[in-house]
Amino acid sequence: MRLPRTRPRSLAGQLFAMQVVLIAAVVAGCAVFAYVSGSSQAEQTAARQVRAAALAVADSPSVREAIRTPDPSAALQPYAEQVRRDTGIAFITIMDTDRKRWTHPDTAQIGETFLGHTEEALAGATFTETYTGTLGPSIRVVTPVRDGKEIIGLVSAGITVDRVSSQVREQLGALALAAGGALALGGIGTYVINARLRRHTHGMNAAELSRLHDYHQATLHAVREGLLMLDGQRRIALINDAGRELLGLGPETEAVGRTVAELNLPAPLTGALLASEARVDELHLTAERVVVVNTRPVVGGERRGTVVTLRDHTELQALTGELDSERGFTQALRSQAHEAANRLHTVVSLIELGRVEEAVEFATAELELAQVLTDRVVGAVEEPVLAALLLGKAAQAHERGVELELAEDSLIDDGALPPSLAQRDLVTILGNLIDNAVEAASEGAEEAEGAPGAPEAAVPGQRTGSQGGAGRARVTVTALADGRELLLRVSDTGAGIGPEEAEEVFRRGWSTHGAGRGLGLALVRQAAHRNGGSVELDRAPEGGARFTVRLPLGDRTAPVRPKEVTA
Repeated sequence: MRLPRTRPRSLAGQLFAMQVVLIAAVVAGCAVFAYVSGSSQAEQTAARQVRAAALAVADSPSVREAIRTPDPSAALQPYAEQVRRDTGIAFITIMDTDRKRWTHPDTAQIGETFLGHTEEALAGATFTETYTGTLGPSIRVVTPVRDGKEIIGLVSAGITVDRVSSQVREQLGALALAAGGALALGGIGTYVINARLRRHTHGMNAAELSRLHDYHQATLHAVREGLLMLDGQRRIALINDAGRELLGLGPETEAVGRTVAELNLPAPLTGALLASEARVDELHLTAERVVVVNTRPVVGGERRGTVVTLRDHTELQALTGELDSERGFTQALRSQAHEAANRLHTVVSLIELGRVEEAVEFATAELELAQVLTDRVVGAVEEPVLAALLLGKAAQAHERGVELELAEDSLIDDGALPPSLAQRDLVTILGNLIDNAVEAASEGAEEAEGAPGAPEAAVPGQRTGSQGGAGRARVTVTALADGRELLLRVSDTGAGIGPEEAEEVFRRGWSTHGAGRGLGLALVRQAAHRNGGSVELDRAPEGGARFTVRLPLGDRTAPVRPKEVTA
């Protein structure tokens, strides 16, 4: 039969047992020391007491006079007993130089020989010894009685060892009581402290805590999500490698122990980390990434803290943007297919009506209008991704009644852009700028059309002068690579953006269309900064907003060919 495996004692239990043993040992040691010290002090006190009594008796003139009488015992015995009772010692013996007693507490011992040493006293010295006499072991002092220079007698005063031991035993009782109180008080204090320790360690033993720490460290470095733990004072108590990467903190940055405000993070992200309430799946921008932030306060213990998880949303956001672009392209193609079918039906109907020349003229005009922008984009922008993006956005803009133009000075040769410049970033920058511009231009045109006395809008697809006509919504795109930098400029005919909002537009969440919007321009600035570029905002000649993005192309020199002018 196997015995059940017993769980090792918890760390708190081990510390409690060790502390109790330690306290007991300390108290016992102190008690033994006090007992030994008390016994020594009691013996020294007894020796001083009997020495004082012996010297006082030996120096008394009445004692010297009594010794000179024929019967010294008659006068000395009452005197010695009186002094003995007054001082509380065991005996005072006065004797002649031949050790014959003149006094003794036991009168039967008077006249008998003194039991003890007297050689040093006969030589004129006072000495102390422990000797067993008629009253048992005693601490005694022997001193000479002098009459001038002559020694005429000896005095011995003593106290029994039993009486000294009884005094020590009385002190030992009080000492044992104090030691017991100290042990009880120390045990109670140790129990209280270890009960608290048991709560904090959840009853785990040292091996379990060590194993938990090892698992904690392994998990911390294995988790690919960013993990951040803040204490009650919003200082970083723990951060893993992924958290450092997502927040843009290098390995050399000492983050632990610093407050979140000292990390120089964007203000919205700092506010989310410092918030006392929980945050769920909030999108925030760092210098180079889009992160999803979740926070949850920790309640319990002595202080409140916060646990923060960070997920990298940069790739997903980029893929979402590409998916939106593809969806827009699909919708544009569907609309163009529908419009092409309508035009084809018109051409067929004209032919059926016998109006062949008008059918040819209508088809030729529509083909020329559709081909102008395509020829212009393909001739100026030989970068396939940008060309496809511009054509797709032009189709989407046309669906919203907005004309998208490519500036005459636009020119990007094939191979002008270095491989280090990610095409995804180009799509993010130019796609978001065009989308915002189309939206602003469309809204500006609608407001102009709805204003009292507004002129009649131009027919969609028809140019009405260099500015596109009054009320005509237009977006102008400039794309130019000159070998040193790539310039992307997008302007619109919308209402524009005031100078007081020039910096706020790049903040995550800024939008004129309510909650859930306002991430596009923030992503534009992030992509530009990620590639070492800049974003500028000013007012377009048409009155709307103009965004200019400059991206360095490095030291490479791109071949520049003469611009071609298309009809």
